Amino acid sequence: MKKILLAAILGLGLYNASAQTAAKYSWSNLPKAKLPVFKKDTFNIVKYGAVADGLTLNTKSINAAIAACSEKGGGVVLVPQGLWLTGPIVLKSNVNLHVSRAAMVQFTDDKNQYALVEGNFEGHPAVRNESPISATNAQNIAITGDGIFDGHGEVWRAVGKDRVIESEWKQLVASGGVVSADGKTWYPSASYVKGNTTKDATLIQPGKSLADYADMKDFFRPNMVVFTSCKNVLLQGTTFQNSPAWNLHMLMCEDLTLKDVHVRNPWNAQNGDGIDVESCKNVLIEGSTFDAGDDGICVKSGRDADGRKRGKPTENMVVRNDVVYRAHGGFVIGSEMSGGARNIFVTDCTFIGTDIGLRFKTVRGRGGIVENIYIKNISMRDIVHEAILFDMYYMTKATSALGQKADIPAVNEGTPQFRDFYVSNVSCDGAEKAMLVRGLPEMSIKGIHLENMTIKADKGVDIIEGNGISLKNIALAIKDQKQLIYSENSGNITLDNIKSINPTNLFLSVNGDRSGKIELLHTNITNAKNKAEFNYDADKKLLTEVK
Repeated sequence: MKKILLAAILGLGLYNASAQTAAKYSWSNLPKAKLPVFKKDTFNIVKYGAVADGLTLNTKSINAAIAACSEKGGGVVLVPQGLWLTGPIVLKSNVNLHVSRAAMVQFTDDKNQYALVEGNFEGHPAVRNESPISATNAQNIAITGDGIFDGHGEVWRAVGKDRVIESEWKQLVASGGVVSADGKTWYPSASYVKGNTTKDATLIQPGKSLADYADMKDFFRPNMVVFTSCKNVLLQGTTFQNSPAWNLHMLMCEDLTLKDVHVRNPWNAQNGDGIDVESCKNVLIEGSTFDAGDDGICVKSGRDADGRKRGKPTENMVVRNDVVYRAHGGFVIGSEMSGGARNIFVTDCTFIGTDIGLRFKTVRGRGGIVENIYIKNISMRDIVHEAILFDMYYMTKATSALGQKADIPAVNEGTPQFRDFYVSNVSCDGAEKAMLVRGLPEMSIKGIHLENMTIKADKGVDIIEGNGISLKNIALAIKDQKQLIYSENSGNITLDNIKSINPTNLFLSVNGDRSGKIELLHTNITNAKNKAEFNYDADKKLLTEVK
């Protein structure tokens, strides 16, 4: 009975079935998202009273045009040339909101126009201000055209003094708001400060109404575009910029397509994610460009118990021909992935100046299974930290048990899992570290297959608490000559045709009494002074070599 319960907790009973069903998708047979179809009828917002002078608040006019379009069976709501000031826009079924190239929709900085609502943020139900653009339970919706939506995010976000130059800091302080007691942070208002200093301020507390949160209103920064439980969604050609928090948040949607979308946030935009795809099914993100203040293209599925209760993974997703400039991560899964993620294909993408290139993150308490992830043809340049990162210690300090008796926590429903990743054809010109794989002692990261890569970095590869890790045809140009590959309490590692471009003192360091077998295949280590060392009770017999 205990074994059955443990298998249920870990999802092991679903593992084989999942691996079999994943076979229906491959690079030659990718998941597909159904596109919406619209009538040709056009509803010009000018006919509903909208005025493009940058001063008139057009909230009622734009929403009236959308409502009329939807009520009459759908069609195109046209935003023509001009500067259109507005409050929140609510998209409805069968409406294509088309923004002309010469049009800019400017969301108002008057926060009173945004009502407090029960929303969702970072994987939890949460108090939020109404999003500038939203849709809930809508079908057949789109935002198209080459125009611009600007979220006026600068009036919502706090800013650290270390995130701006001196003249910008002086402008912020002169504009009003509140400076923290230590002088390091500018807040938009006292209302924001109260929310920032109240524990779990955003979480919806039992017995409280939205009115109870009014004195902290400014703290509940809205995500700019939030589509919740919508089907047949298209975003194409449009620029979304300067969001108060996340830019695009797609929550529990099905058949979602982004094509040639442009997302622009300042590099220092707090929580300024490009796009967060959360608990969605059948997704295509293609030919789009992201410049974000936080993660660029991010996959999520809820956080901790709330995410596990929802139980909706993000699945059947294709990301291709996209570019990510400055962001915390280029392509990211996590850390709120408690509902799981699976059957995700990423190809032909470029990351320039991101903090991390491929970023997969979680932490104890999340739970959830991330599996069947396929990535190829990735180009990177000037990556600030790791080119490739798998990390189960997100926002926590990883501790090592080397040299002491390991105190390994029990596995439970909050134990996350990463398994079955296939990453190939990666080139990276510049990173702090080539790769980091860091699992938990109670739950190793499993089945990571990395192949055909050339990475130039300051430091090499770390594999910690990994199992079934294979590196094949990997060329590493590493500046730090101390060591090329470090392994800690990891096993079933295959190193096949690994090339050190630069000289290194040590090819492989094996550490820990829980280390397992390591195979060294078809590898010429003449560029290393020493082949391998074994520390902290790692047995040198674990290493086998085939020339």
